[in-house]
Amino acid sequence: MIAALLVNLLRLLLLPVSALRWAFAAPRGGYVVLEIDGRVVDLQPPRVRLALSWRPRKRAPLSVERVRELGKHLMKDPRPAGLLLRIRSVHAGPAVAASLRDALLEIRAGGKDVVAYLPMGADTTTLLLASAARAIVVGPETMVSPLGFAVEGRYVRRALEQVGVEPEVFAKGMYKNAGEVLVRDTMSAAQREQVGALLDGRLGDLTAALAQGRRVDRETAARWIDEAPFGAEQAVARGIVDAVAYEDELEHMLVAGSLPSATAAPRRAESGAQDADGASGGGAPAAARHSKNRLVSADRYLGARRALSLTPVWPRPVLGVIEVHGAIVSRAHFRGASLASEERLVASLRAARQNPRVQGVILHVDSPGGSALASDRIHHEVTRLAEVKPVVACLSNVAASGGYYVAAAAHAIVAQPQTITGSIGVVSARFALGPLLERLGVSTDVVKRGARADLFSPSRKLDAGERAVVERELDAIYAAFLRVVARGRRRPVEEIEPLAQGRVYSGAEAQARGLVDMLGGFERALHELRQMIGPKAAAIEPAIVRASRYIPPPPLLPAPVPTLLELVGLRGLAQEVALAIHCEGERVLAYCAEADDLD
Repeated sequence: MIAALLVNLLRLLLLPVSALRWAFAAPRGGYVVLEIDGRVVDLQPPRVRLALSWRPRKRAPLSVERVRELGKHLMKDPRPAGLLLRIRSVHAGPAVAASLRDALLEIRAGGKDVVAYLPMGADTTTLLLASAARAIVVGPETMVSPLGFAVEGRYVRRALEQVGVEPEVFAKGMYKNAGEVLVRDTMSAAQREQVGALLDGRLGDLTAALAQGRRVDRETAARWIDEAPFGAEQAVARGIVDAVAYEDELEHMLVAGSLPSATAAPRRAESGAQDADGASGGGAPAAARHSKNRLVSADRYLGARRALSLTPVWPRPVLGVIEVHGAIVSRAHFRGASLASEERLVASLRAARQNPRVQGVILHVDSPGGSALASDRIHHEVTRLAEVKPVVACLSNVAASGGYYVAAAAHAIVAQPQTITGSIGVVSARFALGPLLERLGVSTDVVKRGARADLFSPSRKLDAGERAVVERELDAIYAAFLRVVARGRRRPVEEIEPLAQGRVYSGAEAQARGLVDMLGGFERALHELRQMIGPKAAAIEPAIVRASRYIPPPPLLPAPVPTLLELVGLRGLAQEVALAIHCEGERVLAYCAEADDLD
């Protein structure tokens, strides 16, 4: 409280300076520039208040939450004409990209112009985002490549056979594909079916977005995708983008209002082109060319606006946000991979349940699953929380298998149409190293007491009786998974079982089957949670909840094996290795990351 008072006192003393800063934050008729270059996430990462060791600062990823905040200020501010997106690269999952596009469309619907500048050209995701803009400009000599989506599987059965490793995979559900890369040479029919359905949905969304944004029919948009890639000038001629320009030409075009759009005939910005008022030289009137800079960065604009806000002195109620991000594990033994640790999540869920300031919780899930034991314990804590406070699960890019398991206890589940979810099934895998040891000249001799004392030994394969034991255990876990989903969805197990079988669905497919309640992103989940709480929640803001007690971070992973596997294209196997490191001896509820990136 004292710190908040001191901060507010300082801001009040600096209020004249802050007001002057805000007055010059956005030139009248100018554009606020939002840079997109790299990773994009749903929620703003928390600031690190205390660094225990020195390390180079990484650039924080752009969040959809920040873009929405920027949009709210822009729509209330009459000075700027609109938003200029400068997109160099986009690393975002399908659901996050959809949420970001929705946020840009809201800014346009609020009366502000949105223009996209793509200096490096456009790939599929970049053009999907840019299609939300009124006009799209690309850099000269670039490529526009809305190629669609593809999935490649890497199958390592023969490689393991050559080195003498014999994998044994147990799976419940005909679509449970997480282990097939170890025991097959090609994609199974079931995997091909479910991946094909996901690709169909993604392609349909891309076609619809291009048709809507560029104001053409779906057949034209589909033809663009099938005939891509295009050079910059070809893309202009076809109407995929509106103009080609260097960055220094762009500001002149914006200020002069000479930038074409999807509703006008596209053309190339030439330095000698005539303007509407007859002036020449870059498409801008002479007065505009010599005027002050009409572009201001989003960081500067938001910083000036935030300087006018006072910090709350008294603790206020919040809408808690608990992040389930990465593979689910009981405890993170090493850093180096994105992991959702049961230890930390259980502590955070209990803190949210016990803290009277937390009025309700959004469970933000971006996880392919992981440990069955950890998923069950996290689900138990979500259930306890839901008994006393409203809980809404917001499914981001992937919320499958164990990721869906933990979300099933929420009062409502929200997902984007592009979210990958479902995968209600269980898988177990082990490796027999006997042939490899023999090749290396290593012999194994065993003395045991108990018929199955060496059940988990990697030196041999399981016999028929031992395989039956493992199958029985997986049957029990699968049945428990079905009961969890049936209870959460308030439906009989008999209705859930046909939807299970380890099959993954897009968010739209899951909603049609009753596994998801409504479509949308974090804002939709926030709206639903406020509706559950009542009118008093309208002014309550979200805040990330983390356990208050200190949990020391795990040490760094000494050998980045999963990273090396990803570099050679074995992303699915990399995920399984990471889970094997952190879930030794545990059964897993995991969706193979093979179809996680449908590009």
